[in-house]
Amino acid sequence: MDDASGIFIGLGGGQPQRLILSRANRHGLIAGATGTGKTVTLQGLAESFSAAGVPVLVADVKGDLAGIAMAGSPTHKAHGALTARAAEIGMTDYAYSDNPAVFWDLYGEQGHPVRTTISEMGPLLLARLMNLNETQEGVLSIAFRVADEQGLLLLNLEDLQELLAHCARNAGELSAEYGNVTKASVGAIQRQLLQLESQGGDRFFGEPALDIADLLKIDEQGRGYINILAADRLMTSPKLYATFLLWLLSELFEELPEVGDLDKPKLVFFFDEAHLLFEDAPPALQDKIEQVVRLIRSKGVGVYFVTQNPIDIPEEVAGQLGNRVQHALRAYTPRDQRAIKAAAETFRINPKLDVETAITELKVGEALVSVLLEDGAPSPVERTLVKPPRSRLGPLSPKERAIIQSISPVEGKYDIVVDRESAEEILKARGEEAAAAAAAVQAEAEEEKAAAERAKVEARAHAAEVKERARLERERRANPSLAEQMTRQVGKTLQRQVANKVAGSILRGLLGGLFKGR
Repeated sequence: MDDASGIFIGLGGGQPQRLILSRANRHGLIAGATGTGKTVTLQGLAESFSAAGVPVLVADVKGDLAGIAMAGSPTHKAHGALTARAAEIGMTDYAYSDNPAVFWDLYGEQGHPVRTTISEMGPLLLARLMNLNETQEGVLSIAFRVADEQGLLLLNLEDLQELLAHCARNAGELSAEYGNVTKASVGAIQRQLLQLESQGGDRFFGEPALDIADLLKIDEQGRGYINILAADRLMTSPKLYATFLLWLLSELFEELPEVGDLDKPKLVFFFDEAHLLFEDAPPALQDKIEQVVRLIRSKGVGVYFVTQNPIDIPEEVAGQLGNRVQHALRAYTPRDQRAIKAAAETFRINPKLDVETAITELKVGEALVSVLLEDGAPSPVERTLVKPPRSRLGPLSPKERAIIQSISPVEGKYDIVVDRESAEEILKARGEEAAAAAAAVQAEAEEEKAAAERAKVEARAHAAEVKERARLERERRANPSLAEQMTRQVGKTLQRQVANKVAGSILRGLLGGLFKGR
């Protein structure tokens, strides 16, 4: 009962209730207590979007949405109820059918691995993921600034750990340029990174990173692929789940071009357990969520929050949700009563319907529905019997999942991790070069010191040798040997003889001259 202009939701007030495709990017809300039919509603809407050629991304929190890839079966326990509901609301064309699906998993176990890089995640989302305080978040932002200025790629957790170690080693220099960077803050961030790694965060960060275009594929029959994210294990790490979803929305917002209002969305995104996105989120992050939700519609993306209680969604975000499907709520607590009143007040009044009372009386598979009309105004709320899905209700067997994954349009693209040169390798290489240079300088200094020591030793030895020679010379002079004494004696005798002979010659010469003169 879908047509080119809209998606059939169900029968309400005797009239078909349709979600107009050109208004589907105005976002929506599916709310209701556990067991009231939210998942079935989500599955039916996802099927119809796919049939209209709109790709879909859904988070499979309980593990039972994977059945959307397979046709329903007459042997299923709910077959009778589904066919009866289809007949009640006039679905004469109701028949079981499958849907094109791609399985994704952050851990790479139940689908293609989903990865992003540390740089793409950014310091704000990482700080939220690691529950950092304001000071630590500031240090993390400085680290990212250093990476940008030094051309360091931050791809995985090892890159960030090495960058933080680099910041700790150069804390004094960085503090003078960017502000206070303490080793204590760096150490606190590093400890949080270790905890994140132990929760499987190391698988989420790396390459090849998810290409947004792979979420926008259409099959050969013109049907949009339904991308199913395995989120059952993620529920044990709610911060990782919420941060991933916010990152994905941010990536869609940044990567997709502005297209305005299209005849149908380019992608529809269903957030299950949406309250996890907002729990304990700091104001800066709340602002980021609100901004993305408000502006991403101009990129042709519709966002639908699925949650138990409508008051789980902040008012700033709830105000952007034009299409609403409200299943039953139970008034067990004061908070429940406030939720019922708040939900009733958000609908456009229908004089024929007491909304506040109806919310508590809805049967499984019934919902209060209000959607945006062609002129953008919300339709009056109607109590609606929601259409049954055509695909299987429940999970797939491992064999069925493996077969579907083997024929995936992205088979083999993300299965092998790529580890190219990034901050870790560059900083380690720089450290090794610096260590080698320091070792060379130290070796040269030690060699110079050794040469100086050798020169000193040689100088002392030479001085000692000269001193010894002088001492020996003095001793020799003071204590001449027998030969030296004889030599000296002979020398003296000869000297006397020569002197006597010379003196005699001179005397004779003088006397001879005197005698001749007479």
